Amino acid sequence: MRLVIRNDYDQVSEWVAHYIKERINQFEPSKDRPFVLGLPTGSSPLSAYRRLAEFCQEGKLSFKHVVTFNMDEYVGIPRSHKQSYYSFMWTNLFKNIDIPAENINFLDGNASDLEEECRRYEAEIAKYGGIELFIGGIGPDGHIAFNEPGSSLTSRTRVKTLAYETIIANARFFDGDITKVPKLALTVGVATVMDAREVCIIITGAHRSIALAKCVEEGVNHMWTVSAIQMHPKGLIVCDEDATLELHVKTVKYFKSIEHVHQSLIGQENLGLQGELLSSEKVKRSVKLSRDMMVRKLMNAELSEEEDDDIFQDLRYTQKKRRLTQSSSP
Repeated sequence: MRLVIRNDYDQVSEWVAHYIKERINQFEPSKDRPFVLGLPTGSSPLSAYRRLAEFCQEGKLSFKHVVTFNMDEYVGIPRSHKQSYYSFMWTNLFKNIDIPAENINFLDGNASDLEEECRRYEAEIAKYGGIELFIGGIGPDGHIAFNEPGSSLTSRTRVKTLAYETIIANARFFDGDITKVPKLALTVGVATVMDAREVCIIITGAHRSIALAKCVEEGVNHMWTVSAIQMHPKGLIVCDEDATLELHVKTVKYFKSIEHVHQSLIGQENLGLQGELLSSEKVKRSVKLSRDMMVRKLMNAELSEEEDDDIFQDLRYTQKKRRLTQSSSP
């Protein structure tokens, strides 16, 4: 699992929008081979959606051969309702990009048979060969889509009763009146999301910091459904500094160090978009060059006192570890 940490919500949004753009462009979608994208609603993706629209208007991105599936929809309110997720997506993304209407897929919260509607949605995803990239956000309790705490991690698209905390949280969109908030929703399941070939979760704000800590530092748990991303072969979380408040300092430093290695030692030009190595020979040359530069700096005494301390601390730790290993061996 990758954890990418950026300073604030705006930087997270820029990173995610750029990532989506590059994934689509590198895929080179066509009419016969569209890029299938799973999308969320809510506050988390809003700025990323605006940036995607700008990319489209600048000619840097096209959605003509992109097929989308939204995560969820309320039950019992018309699509024309300003708080339906259908309206949300058209207002904040679809009307601003060049995606054909027939490529957009929503769950119908007013279907006469809701169970059949859920089966239809799963079948439609399967018809396209699955979802290439699923973008998601989470609630403060770590739920993804409307998979509230306690949801099965093997769940598929289904009807879901909303938790009271979710109803209260969403009341702000319904004039602050919880009686106006729908109590049921249709939602993709945890397994539906995890079936995507790649999953990218946006987590921002201090109010989601406990959920991030549960997801990253603890085990897979159906009470924190986002934690299922630990089991995904290409799971990616993009968060801001506020969201890391409940993480151990060591955890934050670890993930930041991974990114530092990517950028400074291996070289971003030697890595694919998903962090994979493009050429082992290039990587070897890049690492050797970085080591040579470090040696020259040491010989020329150009290191700062802080850098010196870090190096000698690492050296002392390595020597101590070697002595302990030798003393414990028969």
